[in-house]
Parts: sequence; structure tokens; C-alpha cells
Amino acid sequence: NIVDTPGHADFGGEVERVLGMVDSVVLLVDATEGVMAQTKFVLRKAIGRGLRPLVVLNKIDRDSARPDAVTNELFDTMVSMEAQDEQLDFPVLYASGKQGWATATPPGSEGWAARETAGMAPLLDLVLEHCPPPADDETAPFAMVVTMMGHDAYLGRLLTGRVAQGRIAINDKIHALSADGTVVDEGRATGLFVAQVLSRL
Repeated sequence: NIVDTPGHADFGGEVERVLGMVDSVVLLVDATEGVMAQTKFVLRKAIGRGLRPLVVLNKIDRDSARPDAVTNELFDTMVSMEAQDEQLDFPVLYASGKQGWATATPPGSEGWAARETAGMAPLLDLVLEHCPPPADDETAPFAMVVTMMGHDAYLGRLLTGRVAQGRIAINDKIHALSADGTVVDEGRATGLFVAQVLSRL
């Protein structure tokens, strides 16, 4: 699953919820403007959670693009945030969202002329190659981090989030815990859904 998050401090709560659901982050950086304040906000949160960024330098097709300088600026920013060595060893893609392509080939290198032929496939390949699989334990008691609550007229309360460990089945008894482990609510699972593209199955 790929989850989008706003890159601004005004949406801090939403950023925290999204980062709690993912195993890696794709950090989109403007190849001309470099590391912006909103970029630093999300990046700091991601580094604090131990996530390794996959960097995409966008708008690389502009004449004003400065990929090497922006990459160095990003590295220095991460060092100042006390990123770990593994996080500092981040892969980089060069992309044009407007033209619809991405490539791992640096500008001016051999193969740069063929940069548009693969479309956005290199971005998805980057995620598959570098994003680690979930580290959940299916044998442990069921636990889920809820990031969003809703309501269905037929099913009742809907909880959306990430399964941290274990398994669940319909009619299993569940309970909600506060931060200190106190039970604050109880119920039963009346339906199970997964997200597929923009649909809920």
C-alpha cells in the first residue's frame, strides 16, 4: 500500500498517523528549490521513526535543476537530524512528474537520453527493492494501530489502521487500549476489509 501525507507542520497529527502505518518513505524533493521547511518537518518525523527515505528529485527536466547540490543539501540536513548510517545511504531517482518519467541514471550520464522510455516504472521498482516487508508476528496476540475511525449504517463503527501483529477473524472479541494499556472500550469484529487501489474489499 502507498499512503500520501501532506508535507506541512499544520497537518502534524495526520503526518504522525500516516508514518505509523508505513515501512518506508518516498521523499519528494524539488530539484531546483531543494529542501524546503515542510520537507524537513516530514523528514524529521520519518527519521525519528527509523524509516529509511527513498529520495525522488522531481522537476529534473528544468534548466534550473541542481541535482548534485540538492542531494548534498539533503544529506547534510539528515546528518543534522542525527540520521543513522543506513538512513544516510539513501537511493535517489531523478524524475519529471509533469512529463511522467523517472530514472536512476544521473543527468549527463550514459543512458540519460533514454530516461523517458520507462515511464514511472523505476519508482515502483525502487519501492519494491528498498522497502522492507512488515515485521509483524502472526503468532502473537492481535494488535492494530488505529489511524482513522468512521461509521457504517449497517456494520457500525469502522476502524482503519495497520495490523502490528497477530491475526483476527470475524466475531473475535476486541478491546481498545489507552496509551498506558488500560481497556477503554470492547466489542467484536463484525467485518474485515482491505484496501485495493481506491476500493474497500
